[in-house]
Amino acid sequence: MIRVKRIYEPPSSDDSVRILVDRLWPRGISKVDLWLRDVAPSDELRRWFSHDPAKWEEFKSRYFNELRNNPKVKVIIEMLREGKTITLLYSSKSPYNNAVALREYLELLLS
Repeated sequence: MIRVKRIYEPPSSDDSVRILVDRLWPRGISKVDLWLRDVAPSDELRRWFSHDPAKWEEFKSRYFNELRNNPKVKVIIEMLREGKTITLLYSSKSPYNNAVALREYLELLLS
């Protein structure tokens, strides 16, 4: 199971493995289980997207292309294949963010 949660929300017992998937470490946060900054979108893509809902579908397409060649995705896939529940953490206030897109990508790979 893949959950998505804003990192500023308090941890809960059903979070299981908490994985930060942002390129930058969020302010005021001291600990997560795993930080996979390399699965975050490239700086160029992140700046282009800027959480603009009108660019969401194109962002996902470009981001999925980046993820196809990213070896760090295998770390998450392996956890999921082991039956672990993971929570992808993000810092953005926008519901249009890379953690939501990453969950969609992972679900496509596993289906």
